[in-house]
Amino acid sequence: MRDILILGYGPAGISAALYGLRAGFSVELVGKDNGALEKAHLIENYYGLTEPISGKDLAQIGIRQATSLGASITTDEITDLMYDGNSFVATGLAGCYRGKVCIMATGASRKKSPYPSMKKLEGHGISYCAVCDGFFYKGKSVALMGSGEYALHEAKELLNLVGELTLLTDGKNPEVEFPPQVKINRKKIKEIIGEEKFEGVAFDDGSTQSFSGLFVALGSASALDLAQKAGAAFDNGQLVLGKDFETSIPGLFAAGDAVGGVLQISVAVGEGAVAGMAAIKKLRQQQ
Repeated sequence: MRDILILGYGPAGISAALYGLRAGFSVELVGKDNGALEKAHLIENYYGLTEPISGKDLAQIGIRQATSLGASITTDEITDLMYDGNSFVATGLAGCYRGKVCIMATGASRKKSPYPSMKKLEGHGISYCAVCDGFFYKGKSVALMGSGEYALHEAKELLNLVGELTLLTDGKNPEVEFPPQVKINRKKIKEIIGEEKFEGVAFDDGSTQSFSGLFVALGSASALDLAQKAGAAFDNGQLVLGKDFETSIPGLFAAGDAVGGVLQISVAVGEGAVAGMAAIKKLRQQQ
């Protein structure tokens, strides 16, 4: 159990950690990688740089800065987040992590709905959260779009509820091994069928398949996915946040690219600072 659990160790997460550590609280950061920052070739539009620096180098400097103050940094892919009434519990592929407060700083979700009709059918047969919506498909035939670790996690949740589960890999081979109960359809998807509600999927070979629901698990779980799993409030698809970046769940914050807006390092660092200071205030109120 840490005082502050931070999901993501990019600019927002590291910034939040620095404030928490300097205030005397224990901090653990858990993330899959350095995200978009690591892919930046050269950065020269950030305060204090006399020469351009690669995103990878800047990310490593931030990590060293946090660890020098006592932060624990763990590399893991988080697939689930919940609040058990006393602490936040994040479940990863390698273990579980707990914090009295939690800051989601996982970066922007760069997965896109690959089919235009998917957006309008969200909430009408298409879901991004097995824990949230799996119950509504009890005993029914549903599809799961994805092929990696995150899809495997969602599949395990759905198998406890649905009658039949089909994995749609959209022409790809599964990246991991799925339970034998999961039917795997490797056909290339042409379009999603449905006007008012999701009805099924059409494939490039001309065939179609009907389902009661579709769960989407492309790539890794984003901050919005995790917030939804934890039960945070949304409004018109947007995560509801206060001025200090606290969600509707007391002690759960989001900052940086994860909340959208201007996707810049300077903004992420600033939002991480605000969320970090708000987390400190929350912890001091609990003492």
